[in-house]
Amino acid sequence: MSFSTDAWALNSARYETIRTMPFNQELANGTLSRERFQHYMIQDAHYLIAFGRALAVAAAKADDADGLVQFSHAAEVAVIVERSLHSDFMAQFGVSPATFSATPLSPACDHYTSYLISTAWSASYPVALAALLPCFWIYAEIGRDIHARASKPNPYQAWIDTYAGEDFHAAVRGVIDTVDRVALTASPATIAEMHKAFTRATQLEWIFWDSAYRLEQWPL
Repeated sequence: MSFSTDAWALNSARYETIRTMPFNQELANGTLSRERFQHYMIQDAHYLIAFGRALAVAAAKADDADGLVQFSHAAEVAVIVERSLHSDFMAQFGVSPATFSATPLSPACDHYTSYLISTAWSASYPVALAALLPCFWIYAEIGRDIHARASKPNPYQAWIDTYAGEDFHAAVRGVIDTVDRVALTASPATIAEMHKAFTRATQLEWIFWDSAYRLEQWPL
């Protein structure tokens, strides 16, 4: 089987926990509090900047020109989406540029972004990609799941539509294909490290959403 098939199977219970966690259940129902969604948006904007940096590092490590273009473009899109959050979602939900600038990364966001950037710099190309893959893939699956069961009208419909859309899913399939390709020639030791990275990033996806639901702040 492919690396992605194995990785998803090994983490299927974690995905189900993410799918059914209170944040995503209430988002689908349209009952998620405005305060929790604001917290999520601010931290997601911080996250996307760091995610773009990690993608850019992965692009520099690419083993062919296609990978260089693929992940350079993904880095560009991450920054474009972050700017869209500022101009659209944040304006819609009452988060001013000053509020965003004054809000630091939460402990969960700091942990996740630090992990991705450090892995992108220090690990091999296959392991860096395995760490980046869950953000793409889990968001795609959660987006489609929520889209299929979302209450209507839903105040979060624009967010739901973004991650359920075919353009995003096509990009995700491309990342999965690249990860599977590089895994084909990876050593058993590298494959093991890829699985560790994929699992850790999956765990951090849950931590990120849970922290928004808890309105997590630094304790001191």
